Amino acid sequence: MFGLVARLVNLWRMRKTPEGKKMFRYTMVSVISTGVSFAVLALVYGAFRVSEVPSTVIANAVATVPSYYLNRNWAWGKTGRSHIRREILPFWGLSAAGILLSIVTSSEARTIGLHFFRTDHLARTAVVEGMNLLAFAILWVVKFLVFQRLFRTAPGAATPEELADNEALVKAAPPT
Repeated sequence: MFGLVARLVNLWRMRKTPEGKKMFRYTMVSVISTGVSFAVLALVYGAFRVSEVPSTVIANAVATVPSYYLNRNWAWGKTGRSHIRREILPFWGLSAAGILLSIVTSSEARTIGLHFFRTDHLARTAVVEGMNLLAFAILWVVKFLVFQRLFRTAPGAATPEELADNEALVKAAPPT
């Protein structure tokens, strides 16, 4: 119990640090991309009734596009052209690994859904969504660690947002 409280206190203190802000932004990008994936999956599998595996692949491929741009620009503060070898290919490689994992989990969802909910498409949709969430959860930490290296800025270099924050502090300081 005390270990959990100590972790929560450390997280609360970390929220104002550059790493804490980055972690928060990365988490929010994950929330947004998961929401996009869920919405597309609900539409493709739930409404259009495309089978589980293609639906999951489509949903995760669509969610990868905003995930890349939001992670690169907002979470890691990178601007300018993307570097194909150092940024785009590794990002899409990880995304492909995530899509492969979602294929495995959606295949399992199909098995579970057919076994337990043969006639209830809504329940099968919930199982597919849950297994898709499991795939997202498994890759979340791995992606964060890789993105830390992939989108890092030069040591000591401030992100555009940190520069703007510092500029605002300087402007707000009373004259000496």
